[in-house]
Amino acid sequence: MGRALQQARIAANLTVDEISGSTRVRIPIVHAIEQDDFSRCGGDVYARGHIRMLAREVGLDTEPLIEQFDSERGGRPAPTPAAPMFEAERIRPERRRPNWTAAMVAAIVAVVGFVGFTLFNGGGDTAKNKEVAEGPEPGKSEVEPSASKKTEPKPDPSDSAIAAAPRDKVTVKLSAMDDKSWISAKAHNGRLLFDGILLKGDSKTFQDDEQIDLILGNAGAIELYVNGKKVQDEFQSGQVERLSYTQGDPEAG
Repeated sequence: MGRALQQARIAANLTVDEISGSTRVRIPIVHAIEQDDFSRCGGDVYARGHIRMLAREVGLDTEPLIEQFDSERGGRPAPTPAAPMFEAERIRPERRRPNWTAAMVAAIVAVVGFVGFTLFNGGGDTAKNKEVAEGPEPGKSEVEPSASKKTEPKPDPSDSAIAAAPRDKVTVKLSAMDDKSWISAKAHNGRLLFDGILLKGDSKTFQDDEQIDLILGNAGAIELYVNGKKVQDEFQSGQVERLSYTQGDPEAG
């Protein structure tokens, strides 16, 4: 299998560096695959994705190579989570929510302290001292409205971008729904828009005048919207996908 990929690459007048640049498969992994060494791929699921990308790039039919790979390993592997691919990644801590209980306690302590200070220093007539000691009636506290007031959530910029979806541009939104995924996005002129990890629950939106090219490292975890329409393709967990979209895509979504 590796020999077939190597011979097809040579016949296409492509170097390992050129193959690595176009498929984003690292040079040492390309060399290893051509020697039938898949130990550096990070597992069978990723090895199958690398084989597909290399085969497409050199003009080979991917399915016979994948069937040969699976038969040599006792059948098609079950999907594996994408975590091994991203071991060096730091997980971002969850945002802390405002502690309204602590704010209420602080406000009550401040009121009690003020009342105690007033009683200790005396002054004023008995009626005023009594009014201060009793404190404000329930429901009329000046602290309660500020404590119960909640900040309205700001709209997600990516949602606004999808809602606009101008007809003279290509708009792509990616959301990591079930797991994290490595993604790469390029503009029509080859300019890199993003290359990194999209964590579970995060979204990214990209726009270009003509075309956006995508590589999804764990396509099954991604929910994809193109020009305001949801793409219905059923990607598999751990699957590597190379996609391109232009104005008016998808035809049905």
